This record gives sequence, C-alpha cells and structure tokens, in this order.
Amino acid sequence: MKNSIKIGVFFLVVLLFSCNDVKKNDNDSTNTKAKQSLSAKDILGNPEYLAISYGGYRSQSRDIQPTIEEIKEDMKILNAMGIRVLRTYNVHLPHASNVLKAIKELKQKDSNFEMYVMLGIWIDCKNAFDWPNGEPDHDQESERNPVEVKMAVELAKEHPEIVKVLAVGNEAMVKWATAYYVQPGVILKWVKHLQDLKKQGELPKDLWITSSDNFASWGGGSEEYHVKDLEKLIKAVDYISMHTYPMHDTHYNPVFWGVLNSETELSKTEKIDAAMLRAKKYAVSQYDSVVAYMKSLGVNKPIHIGETGWASHSAELYGDSGAMATDEYKQALYYNHMRDWTNAAGMSCFYFEAFDENWKDAKNPKGSENHFGLFTIDGKAKYALWDLVDKGVFKGLGRNGKPITKTYNGNKSRLMKDVLVPELKKITQ
Repeated sequence: MKNSIKIGVFFLVVLLFSCNDVKKNDNDSTNTKAKQSLSAKDILGNPEYLAISYGGYRSQSRDIQPTIEEIKEDMKILNAMGIRVLRTYNVHLPHASNVLKAIKELKQKDSNFEMYVMLGIWIDCKNAFDWPNGEPDHDQESERNPVEVKMAVELAKEHPEIVKVLAVGNEAMVKWATAYYVQPGVILKWVKHLQDLKKQGELPKDLWITSSDNFASWGGGSEEYHVKDLEKLIKAVDYISMHTYPMHDTHYNPVFWGVLNSETELSKTEKIDAAMLRAKKYAVSQYDSVVAYMKSLGVNKPIHIGETGWASHSAELYGDSGAMATDEYKQALYYNHMRDWTNAAGMSCFYFEAFDENWKDAKNPKGSENHFGLFTIDGKAKYALWDLVDKGVFKGLGRNGKPITKTYNGNKSRLMKDVLVPELKKITQ
C-alpha cells in the first residue's frame, strides 16, 4: 500500500512538471509569435526598443566588409545594452544584407533574440561624387536609384520579421550635401512607389516608409525648403525621420555654445554641464520647428529622431583648437540627454552611432567623423557606457577577440584632463 502511494505521488509530481513545461513552452511560443508580429508602430517610440545607427566596418576601407560572424558579435553587444532597432544606410554593399542574415541566424539559435532594422535606401543625383566626369545634376536622379530601391524591396520581402522600416535616402534633400542631394520630388516618387507596393500586397501593410533627413529638409529651416513636393512628401510618409546635430553647430551656429556671463564663476564641470543642457534644448528646438511646419500643413504624424550624435574626438573645427566640443565626457552627457528626452516624449532616437568607423575619414584619423561611436573599433566602451561595463552587461562578449573594457582604463580623472571648457566663444545671457 505504501509503495502504491509513493508511486502515485511520483507520477503526480511528473505530471505537474510536465504541465508546467507545456505551459512554459506554450508561453515561449506565444511570446515568439507576438514578437514576430510586432510592427513599426509597436516598436518606434517604445523605450523598451532602443534604436541606434549601425555600421560594422572595422578597417579604413569599406572594401573590407565585416563578416557575418563579426556582425553577430556586434549584435550581441548591442542587444545586451538594450538596443533592439538598427538603422543601416544602403543596400548596394553587402553590409545590410549580411546584417539581416546575422540577425536571422541569431534568431534561429535563440527564438527570444530580438533585433529589428530600419533599412536605408541610398538615393543620390546624377553624376553624384563624379566631378571629373561631370558636375552633380541636382535636378536629375542617379540611374542607379531604381536598382537600389528594387534591392531594398527584395530584402524587405525576404525578411519581413526583421525589416520594419524602409528609409528612402539619407540626408538626400539637404542642400549642403552638394555632392549628391536631390530635389524632394525624387524622394516623393520613391516613397509613393513603396506605398503603392504596400497597397498591392507586395510589401507588408504595416511596413513603415519614410525618408531620413536634416531638420531643415523637413521644413524646420529656411523657406527655400518649403516647396510643394515637400508638402506632398510629408503627407506620403508614414512618419518623419529627422536629424539634428548640435555638435556641428558649436562651430557653424554657436548660438547656444560657450559660457554665459552668469556662469563664469562655476566649476569646470558645471560650465560644461550647462553648455550641454543648452545643446539638448537646441536639438529640441529643431524638432519643434519641424512639428510647427508639419502642423501648418494640417498634418499630424509621428516624428522620430533618425540621427543625432556627438563625436568624442576631433582635431579640427570641433576640437581643442576650435569649438572645444568633442570629448567623451560631453558625448556621454549628450547621449544621456537625448535618451532621456526621446524616451519621455515617446520617440525613437537612432543615436549615431554604435561603433567608431575609420573609413569615414580614412586620410584624417583624428577627424570627427571617425569618432562618433559609443565603442571604439577595438571594443572599448566610451564613458557613456562605463556604467554598463560596471554592471556586467557585456560579460562574455567582445570585439576583435578582445573583451569589452572601458576607455582610459576606467580612470575618470585621466579622462577629464582631455575635457576642455568651451570658453573661446563666450555668449551673452
């Protein structure tokens, strides 16, 4: 009798564990299906889905493409710090398709792994970057644009569970992009084409279409941008992807930069903190200018920050001999300000960028374009991420065979010796 009771109890325990396993598997399956069905509308503006701009290049030339295994390393690092959405910039190089392959393989290995993509479509004008053979013709588009769009459509159809946004052009309308910019009508043409493909069922209906451009290009700047095709474009996109770069304006338009007369008695860090808070407010003002223009057209659509960032080093306009704007301390302040603002406002911020990329200004190693990453190329976390290193977020992860460690060996006193107060350009209260 006692043996029968023991056997009965044993089977009851097994049954309970089996039921729990089934329930857990059902929950995992439900969660996986729910994640697969997430749309851009669900993801953008959700603080649990932080966004970042990503280029995985580790050498001084894009001729050397990062491997899928290298991209997987990066995906694991970014995922560990809470990043769930990436922005890429073109599809004519293997990089974007390899990013999608890497994410797919990681998801196959772990169904709970999440990473989504805003897939960039490079758009430029006729004779772009081709001065010896002809001046850029900003009224005509490149013959290659249709090929770029077609490739992006194919990738979006192949990876609907990953690609949630298609972005037509990167700073392709702003007029200071003299090497390649196009008129808004070109962007409008391709946005309408992609929207038509959605209506025809060739692309997912919940795939969002946008263009990612400077705040001025979205009507927030001078009136020369306020043309009919821009009005039509704002009505055609699913949301506005807006860029703002206060760092560049520490040189070009330093209305917010420097030390106020009322701040001269503050400490070094207090002066810098005050300047960086004004930099954030300057970015917010550019966002507000786009909102105002959009609403003046009778339109009310989401606006997300498609790109913003702050370099950690520069030997030129923004460095020690110029605006004194670039160092890891100021970069960290700006990063935190932008995350705090956009998370509270229900906006996504595709912060520029994840890792340093030296190909951007290969002939000028100290140029600011090479130093926008939150990580160095060899995997050192800059000051903005030191707290995550302390928390063990990157334990077991690394880049180029090296574990994730802190820049300056984590010595803040050493870091602060490279941080200068921007006192060359004092501003009035």
